[in-house]
Amino acid sequence: MIAAAPALTNLFLSLAALTGLALLHGVITARGAMDPINRRFLFGLRITILLFAARALFVLTGVSAFGPLILLSASLIPLAVIILTEGLLRRHAPPPIKWLAGAGTAIFAVVALLPGTAGDPVRLYSLLAFQIAGLSAAGFMVLTRDRATLSAAENRAVGRLGLSLILLIPLAAADFLGDKIDLPIQVSGLGVLFLCWLAVSLGRQEAQHLGALSGLAIVLIAAAAAAGLLIFLWSADHDAAIMATAIVTAAMLTAAVAIDARALRTEERSLSLLRTLAEPGTDALAFLRSLQSHPLVDGAVFVEGPALADLSPAVLTAVFTADPVLRRADPPVVNAEAADHIAHLFTRFEATHLFLVRTTPLLLVALSMPPVMASPRAELELRAVQRMAQLMAEGPHATA
Repeated sequence: MIAAAPALTNLFLSLAALTGLALLHGVITARGAMDPINRRFLFGLRITILLFAARALFVLTGVSAFGPLILLSASLIPLAVIILTEGLLRRHAPPPIKWLAGAGTAIFAVVALLPGTAGDPVRLYSLLAFQIAGLSAAGFMVLTRDRATLSAAENRAVGRLGLSLILLIPLAAADFLGDKIDLPIQVSGLGVLFLCWLAVSLGRQEAQHLGALSGLAIVLIAAAAAAGLLIFLWSADHDAAIMATAIVTAAMLTAAVAIDARALRTEERSLSLLRTLAEPGTDALAFLRSLQSHPLVDGAVFVEGPALADLSPAVLTAVFTADPVLRRADPPVVNAEAADHIAHLFTRFEATHLFLVRTTPLLLVALSMPPVMASPRAELELRAVQRMAQLMAEGPHATA
């Protein structure tokens, strides 16, 4: 088992990188797989997925046929990065860089198919030199870009790419030079996970370079502390210490990517309200129907007509006119009759919130929001939902 530790660690790092790449692939695909920039990004992601999948399969099966596939994927990465950089910068790469990417890819795609270890170690060191040159060329394009020709969002995206290259270049080199620098495992998966983290968080409003670097520092410090404790407890040697640190760091980065991807999906779902309002011809009826698929009021129940037959419309109208959004945890101060009406509605519909949509005829919405979702932002968004619904339902063109 100890002898197999490096192989198992490489397998874990490859699977962690694949998980991060799959999450990022899903985020980008959801935003439009046919967008020109997204197509370039997805091209690079799929090549990298192929690389780490081949690595994982090689460890699992020991089949030598996966070796050429690994080298072929590695030879395509510089081209993919330069193509993506061109798209992000909205300009072509200088001719020397184009020649480097095109000729290098063609040469090493053929060299990668040589049987067995033919040509090694010259083949491996040459491929390493090509990768470093290609990624460095992309970094040069990023550093020398004309920031004035790009929007703030574009500059942020390009800057994220540059940050990723800072880690990817040395980690990719370490994969080829492991024997020379006494490194028992391939660590480029960590750089790929950081790239996934940076790219996923681009869609969030708080995405800033300083924040990304601070987040990375926190992850690295936490990983070092956890790995250090494990190393101390088991009196790990040099190789075991490196493997423990890599495993803990990869696990934490993968979790960070998954959390950010999920948070981003939640934020994008919350935009369904704006999408509904932006659609041509949106009226009160269409809005109210779409409201039930909104994440804030998912599964909401419309309370009207027979459901209110035993209650006084005048009393309810007075209560909801004073405060159109009621919380079960913070009921309004009202008279006994009104308090009884409100308590009845909360109990009958097992709701945490009630809000007004229309006063004539009376129409309410009852929904249950888990406490974990009841943040100040969620409460504010819920009031925005209520206000828009009421304006559309009671406005001059209301059709509901």
